[in-house]
Amino acid sequence: MSDLLAGPADVAAGLAVHGAGAVDVSARAALVASHVPARLAAQDPTLWGPAAEATARDRLGWVDTHCRSRDLLPQLAELTAELGDLDHVVLAGDGDVTLAARVIAECLGRPLTVLDTADPGPARAALADRPARTVLVLAGRAGPDPTTDAHLRVWREAWHDAGPEADRHVVVVTPPGSALAALADELGAVLIPADEEVAGPWSALSAYGLVPAALAGAPVTELLDEAAALAGALERDRDNPALALGAALGAAAAGGRNTVALAPDGTGLDGLRHWVGALLTAAGGGRVLPIAAESPDAPGATGPDVLTVGIGGALGPGMAPGVAADVAVNGPLGAQFLTWAHAAAIAAVPLGVDPFAEPAARTDDDTPGGSPSSVDGAVEVYAPAGAPTDLAGALRWIIDGLAPDEHLAVTAHLDPRADAAVAGLRPLLARTTGRPVTFGWGPRHPSHSDGCARHLQITGAVTDDLPVPGRPYTFAELQAAQAASDRRALAGRERPVLRLHLTERAAGAAQLLDTAGRTPT
Repeated sequence: MSDLLAGPADVAAGLAVHGAGAVDVSARAALVASHVPARLAAQDPTLWGPAAEATARDRLGWVDTHCRSRDLLPQLAELTAELGDLDHVVLAGDGDVTLAARVIAECLGRPLTVLDTADPGPARAALADRPARTVLVLAGRAGPDPTTDAHLRVWREAWHDAGPEADRHVVVVTPPGSALAALADELGAVLIPADEEVAGPWSALSAYGLVPAALAGAPVTELLDEAAALAGALERDRDNPALALGAALGAAAAGGRNTVALAPDGTGLDGLRHWVGALLTAAGGGRVLPIAAESPDAPGATGPDVLTVGIGGALGPGMAPGVAADVAVNGPLGAQFLTWAHAAAIAAVPLGVDPFAEPAARTDDDTPGGSPSSVDGAVEVYAPAGAPTDLAGALRWIIDGLAPDEHLAVTAHLDPRADAAVAGLRPLLARTTGRPVTFGWGPRHPSHSDGCARHLQITGAVTDDLPVPGRPYTFAELQAAQAASDRRALAGRERPVLRLHLTERAAGAAQLLDTAGRTPT
């Protein structure tokens, strides 16, 4: 990294991108010739071609949402003062609108409980933690999805004895006129309007990211200041970190290095790579495969078809993170959010993809039946027809079937905290396959890159379920339906799916990690 940092860099407002020039040979010149930085700053919806124009016209509000978000600051100051006695902040919503707030809180060291899974474990843990001092933030663009609805219902039941006083425990973030806004009115909850022109990962510096973070005590004014300080540079043709980064991302993907390994560099902001990964998945149109790597030298984070990007906080005098990467992005969090958003949108131009296309929505319908192909200790194997039915053989099958242009996508419909060890599968399987391996916690929408992936889905038995008040199902049943919905969506696209079910989670996870670690390369 010291050699990388010694080379040329694009720097503005404390945000530096090193190494981009070595990746990009001609893409940047073409982008400048087409006036892409200035056109993006002007929110030109024609940048990505006629097919993307209609969507882009309604989705470019993120370019200056950091300016409009300043209007929120007086309301947030008043709200945090009014709710000062509620020191447990819980955020419920789908992953698209909760990820940025989670990252802000994690990177800035503020406590925030995020409920974006139907696993009953996180719900029970949150309910047991200062319920009388909890403020529940509901976030979404439309109505509450089934998971958000379930969390609202259990919290309302927990506050039932509080009577009208329970109204002050709920804050809703949603666009005006949405079904969630109508619900806020019905509940008598505080409603903070969200920007209608931002969605998904692009909404980091909007109300979706800032409201929960502010309630958790994060200095959101500083985030907006950091973004504002950088914004003017992002329409320039020189000394523009986002242009350098976007050109490098686009050139790498167009040249066959379509896997982007996002790795912490030891200078802080470790959680940012998860938000960047979601952003690049959304904007890459299937041409970019981001991996949230554990470190720059983790299995799967390097290779001839991989662009390794180190991400970290601002570098002080004499600081040099001890990691090797192709590109290094360092700077304050607010500037990082804006830089990566511009870079993702810029990279989509030479790739010819619509960066704002949305994946198909999930349907959480009934779970199909079916018996396991085999039971191996604490793991039930649900193998597709023609695949080996034993655990080791099934893992070998899903790995050996990877084509040169495919990756392995691992999704765990489990408790991200209690079952965190399962994430260790990613580096183990990457080492075995020599191919890119992604890992994520369910539920999720199938990503744009699922068309070139084989899938390993992990589910688990629930020993302490939680009913959803007023609904004919429990949290565990909802979680199972979501996992089944993912499987059906992938089967409909003729993608191979191996499901492994942990009948006892801790023992099953240990067994699975052991088996994966012993799978020959």
